[in-house]
Amino acid sequence: MTRSSIGNSQSRPVLAALVALSCASALPAQKKGKEDDSSRMVQGIVVDAGGKPVPQAAVQLKDTRTLQVLSFITKDDGSYHFAGLKTDIEYQVKAEHAGMATDWKRISIFDPRKVVEVNLKLDKEKKQE
Repeated sequence: MTRSSIGNSQSRPVLAALVALSCASALPAQKKGKEDDSSRMVQGIVVDAGGKPVPQAAVQLKDTRTLQVLSFITKDDGSYHFAGLKTDIEYQVKAEHAGMATDWKRISIFDPRKVVEVNLKLDKEKKQE
């Protein structure tokens, strides 16, 4: 055997492994595209009774199927967002800050928007739970 034929026979398994890895790495990218089709985002602004944005308000998002609750603290401009939500699950969102709260607002499975905007107005005293 010549030196070049040994190099070729040894490089074949490496080449095959590289091809297999490149094919496998393309699969998650395709799956992610499908996940994007079935996900949405909820965003909005929390304001006080006077309409002024409220920084540091606690916004809660409840998955009505599992009852899992996610929280977000609003930014300086009163904004919040929750991404990667499923379109086949109803959610509820509410805000609380300094003894004030909002009612739960429902995000329906029948709402076709990919980005659902829900602005929340703090206008009632927070109930003790």
